[in-house]
Amino acid sequence: MAASCCGVKKQKLNNSLPSICCNGSSVHPNFHKNSYTVTIPDMCFFCFDVLHCHLYNYGFEKVPPPRFTNEPYPLFVTWKMGRDRRLRGCIGTFSPTNLHNGLREYAVTSAMKDSRFDPITKEEFTKLHCSVSILTHFEEGKDCFDWEVGVNGIRIEFLNEKGHKKTATYLPEVATEQGWDRVQTIDSLMRKGGHKGPITPDVRKSIRLTRYRSEKITVSYSDYVAQKTNSHA
Repeated sequence: MAASCCGVKKQKLNNSLPSICCNGSSVHPNFHKNSYTVTIPDMCFFCFDVLHCHLYNYGFEKVPPPRFTNEPYPLFVTWKMGRDRRLRGCIGTFSPTNLHNGLREYAVTSAMKDSRFDPITKEEFTKLHCSVSILTHFEEGKDCFDWEVGVNGIRIEFLNEKGHKKTATYLPEVATEQGWDRVQTIDSLMRKGGHKGPITPDVRKSIRLTRYRSEKITVSYSDYVAQKTNSHA
């Protein structure tokens, strides 16, 4: 998982949406929405607006109304910081969620409640990059290698040494960013999901895999400012 949107601990939050730190728990395998592009920059601008209002206690009524579809999709919001795009938070849900409420929820949750990181501060806000990932085309794999690096995200389900069911996910870009092949990705994902014993061919055969695709859009703080300037011109 390293410095890419992929944690292990599921967030325990008192909200209406199941939060997942890039670690699946409630995938809908037959969720096949859209043959058109869903993600647009306005989604990231909206997340910036939401986080800005949260950091400065303005109240969400100050957030401009969303200008994108409110259809339900599984989604993730990722915050990275600085020139090196250091991960600062990534949380989402595999449950199809109306985009207006979902992005409002996870813009804040991923920034403030990712257990791997300290909450994002006001001082960091101007250094941020925001990504929105909309997940589509969930399909059951024939085995744990029935997916394509750089194309599919994967969610695995397996039993650990004590017979407890574990799940974990990587978004599509993770394997490519880390330079992993399919075996390395599966083995890493099992470790991140809590498997501590040897990972043998038989263990890999026991994995249940779901593959999916992701539409991802990323904007920087400077893009956000430029959009604000143009909208008031």
